[in-house]
Amino acid sequence: MQRFAEVSEAIAATTKKLQKIAILADYLASRNRDEATVSAIFLSGRPFAAWEETTLQVGGTLLWRLVAELSGKTESDLTAAYRRTGDLGAVAGQVLPERPGQGVGVLEAYKTFREIATARGPTAKTALVRDLLLRATPLEAKYIIKIMSGDLRIGLKESLVEEAIAKAYAAPLAQVQRANMLLGDIGETLRLAVQGKLAKAKLRMFHPIGFMLASPIDSPEQGLSYFAEAAVEDKYDGIRAQAHVSNGEVKLFSRTRDEITESFPDLPHSLSQIPYDAILDGEIVAWEFAPDAAQPQAVVDGSFSAPAEHQAEKLGHARPFSILQQRLGRKKVGKQLLLQVPVAFLAFDVLYASGELLIDRPLRERARILDDLMKAIQVRDMSSLDACSRPALQTTGRDPQTKLTFASEPHIPLIRVIRAPVFRAATAAELDELFAAAQARGNEGLMIKDLDSAYLPGKRGKSWLKMKRELATLDVVVTAVEYGHGKRVGVLSDYTFAVWDTDEGKLVNIGKAYSGLTDAEIAEMTQWFLEHTIEDQGFRRTVEPKIVLEVAFNNMMKSDRHESGYALRFPRIVRLRPDKSAEDADTIERVREIYERQGK
Repeated sequence: MQRFAEVSEAIAATTKKLQKIAILADYLASRNRDEATVSAIFLSGRPFAAWEETTLQVGGTLLWRLVAELSGKTESDLTAAYRRTGDLGAVAGQVLPERPGQGVGVLEAYKTFREIATARGPTAKTALVRDLLLRATPLEAKYIIKIMSGDLRIGLKESLVEEAIAKAYAAPLAQVQRANMLLGDIGETLRLAVQGKLAKAKLRMFHPIGFMLASPIDSPEQGLSYFAEAAVEDKYDGIRAQAHVSNGEVKLFSRTRDEITESFPDLPHSLSQIPYDAILDGEIVAWEFAPDAAQPQAVVDGSFSAPAEHQAEKLGHARPFSILQQRLGRKKVGKQLLLQVPVAFLAFDVLYASGELLIDRPLRERARILDDLMKAIQVRDMSSLDACSRPALQTTGRDPQTKLTFASEPHIPLIRVIRAPVFRAATAAELDELFAAAQARGNEGLMIKDLDSAYLPGKRGKSWLKMKRELATLDVVVTAVEYGHGKRVGVLSDYTFAVWDTDEGKLVNIGKAYSGLTDAEIAEMTQWFLEHTIEDQGFRRTVEPKIVLEVAFNNMMKSDRHESGYALRFPRIVRLRPDKSAEDADTIERVREIYERQGK
């Protein structure tokens, strides 16, 4: 680990991308295959491959406590060191003592991470972490803690690790990127690069690949300026989800690539009717089913057999996101909640079907395949079950014994997967009409998609556009919290939040808000922040930057009060965004765009 740590220090010391890649490529090429494999995973900022569900379950509070214990430093000494560095790993590197015989190998650290992940209870985990830090040199401990906390902070994105692999092993970068996307394992990708077998990488089912993202636009005219032919869909106020189906087993993944199947046990049955392996992209929405709900026809190259609005309305309609929130984050969903908050999976794309990866095909072809797939769901399900009958429903997945009964619920169809209606628009006036109709149905706005576009995992370009008319909002990361006043004196209700400075690779504060969340949400978040405090300053706490909020504001101004150089006027919390990771938060570039636009 000492050499790994020294290389990490060298990478952190330069802001030049090509130099970072060169340093890393030389290091990887100098290691044996096993060490290089594990190092690639560590340098991606995680202890295990991305596709794995394994986690360490070790929080910042435990690490802080162990650093204090092993260093013998007082709380005030540690707090002062943290204020200088803003990083617990860096603090450990400064305050932990040198001891004779220290030193941990990369493979040894990886083995211990595995042991920590499987250890039961905080006592066993604490003992393993303490032993690992005792054996490590201070510099090694710095990077062990960084990896454990998922916060490497050396200006090295996984995309640069991919470039370093390509350089180290003379492999085509595009093949490295594709293999890593399909496998979700940068270490295995490196192994294939060493063997010259990158082209043989196959999609790993039940490993979520990156979601294609949309760019915001401000007007219907702009929405038709990037491509000649567009498919237009409602923009639903739910959570983006990827559904993986194989041999009747179903798993759902959020945009943060976390598995969320347990929160939606009423969806796998319909999805399991897909007669072959498939991956769907869609939105999970709290749904008010129409009594005669029927699947819509897609309109990609033709037109609806009935007016588009009529077809859309026959499906039912989405309910507000606040209702869906009752289902989020629950490992067990009771029958009453299932009945009160039924959900639907609005499918709008297919990424993989019947053994074939489809992301390189144009949207118009993927749409036809999705239409056929939806018909297969209908035929298989309806061949044995009436869509409005309520027999006991056997779910698929981890717990095959789970059964849901919907006796006497005539307006909750058994088939919960809906083909998202697709419209066509050739003029700004038509887009305006579709936008008004979407909002009348209670949806956020429109998605406008290039019919000739491939699916680009994790990419945001101009092939997919989103149009919403509302006050500007930003997705931000909470960096610090404070206790409130009055009835909120005992809870952490005032949130300082930040956006990304991509040039510096760090979060920069841009504002503070204390309104918008319910008392129940504040109580829940207070407990989370207490358990994930980095620095306790008494009335204020610096916390692990992992919670994402959507905030609205009236306008924006330049200000030296915040590190970002901007301040939001009258910011308020729109909602928590558990479906997004800190990496998904907005950037200074987006802030500048909003600031410049408001002056026009």
